[in-house]
Amino acid sequence: MLPRPDFDLLLFGASGDLALRKLFPALYRAHAHGLLHPDARIIGIGRSAGNDHSFRQRLNETLAREDGHAWDAFLRRVHYISADLSQTDAFSALAQTVRPDVQPIAYLSTAPDLFVPVCRGLAQAGLSRARVVLEKPLGHDLASSRHINAEVGRYFPEAQIYRIDHYLGKPALQSLLPLRFDNLFFEPVWHSGCVRSVQITVAETLGVGTRGAFYDRTGALRDMVQNHLLQMLCFTAMERPASSDADAVRDAKLAFLNSLRIYRPHEADIYAVRGQYAGYTAEPSVAPDSRTETFAAVQVVSDSPRWAGVPFYLRSGKCMAQKLAQIVVDFKPAAALFGQSANRLTVSLQPDETVSLRVAAGGGQTGEMVLDLAAQSPERRMEAYETLLLEVIGGRLALFNRRDELEAAWAWATPILARWQEPSAPAPQIYPVGSWGAAAADALTARNGDVWLPF
Repeated sequence: MLPRPDFDLLLFGASGDLALRKLFPALYRAHAHGLLHPDARIIGIGRSAGNDHSFRQRLNETLAREDGHAWDAFLRRVHYISADLSQTDAFSALAQTVRPDVQPIAYLSTAPDLFVPVCRGLAQAGLSRARVVLEKPLGHDLASSRHINAEVGRYFPEAQIYRIDHYLGKPALQSLLPLRFDNLFFEPVWHSGCVRSVQITVAETLGVGTRGAFYDRTGALRDMVQNHLLQMLCFTAMERPASSDADAVRDAKLAFLNSLRIYRPHEADIYAVRGQYAGYTAEPSVAPDSRTETFAAVQVVSDSPRWAGVPFYLRSGKCMAQKLAQIVVDFKPAAALFGQSANRLTVSLQPDETVSLRVAAGGGQTGEMVLDLAAQSPERRMEAYETLLLEVIGGRLALFNRRDELEAAWAWATPILARWQEPSAPAPQIYPVGSWGAAAADALTARNGDVWLPF
């Protein structure tokens, strides 16, 4: 087992939705399984009035507990400070709560407009040694992302900045790199000579719910495609990194992102489709004339020699037919001698964690080999946020976005977003709740003789 370093975690936005739904449950699971240092502390910071007792009571009422003894011990780690972050004195008071001999971690589970003020306040209060965790969205386009990164970089070096994309904490996605690069069965055929197409789908069955105000300013391309789906694509298509070190892996991802063709406005109309589920504009806090997309599908083109001519299809949406996250690599058929057939590899991140290979045996016969990653693992499978929190605590950067790769992703997405803001851009196509999204997305695959999967 890796050593358990001591730490003080300053959790900004401690009473927010993300903290209560994901972060505190993840920290509790790590605690309950003995993965946290016995003296480590979690210091929640929020605007609302409260103290240790009242905040612990709120956690008691909000979160499900598996073990009473473990839960009581976990609560003793948790403290709460009510702070007005617009006041400089608030950060001086926070700094005094941090023990001088342990690693401070500042987790910013806040709106992005607080990233810079909080980082400035921490540094000015003498906490420039802290590791800083930044939640998404980190900006709303390339210019705003560059601004935030530049300002945060004034106070903290890159090696102390952990930009969260929780899909990078999913074990099934992490398994894709050894599956590709350490496996002679797949790596020799992982290129345009053998791959027909790649599809990546992240679909949700629910609508925006109570997040209408946030979502109506964001949309599916910003919320999902620019970050989660592009990271899944990087793991699928990047070149072999020079080593398994954090920067070597991130260098390989950056090189692939830089190979992506950036669309001009007329190309965005051809290669990007947006949709909106029926009834979206009647959701709470959504503008009645909203043109925000709840579904986005894009055909991505890489100019790298490895992928010449291979279409990458990305799609994500709400109120869709099935909840899933998967990567599908469709291989080309060999020259037909006994009847044309082709193989297909599917990496599923949810609802299950599997790698399945459909093997075609000719004559229309196929079979499927399935590796259940969760069943094969001898250890407990950690959820994404637990994994990522432990990586921050351990000071490991491989599963976090570096500034240059994040900005490369925004450089690809921003022209599409800008086109969709123009009055002359095609309006989002309305799609039925429980469908597979905007019907216009079928044209993306059909022009290359492909279809969306599942079908």
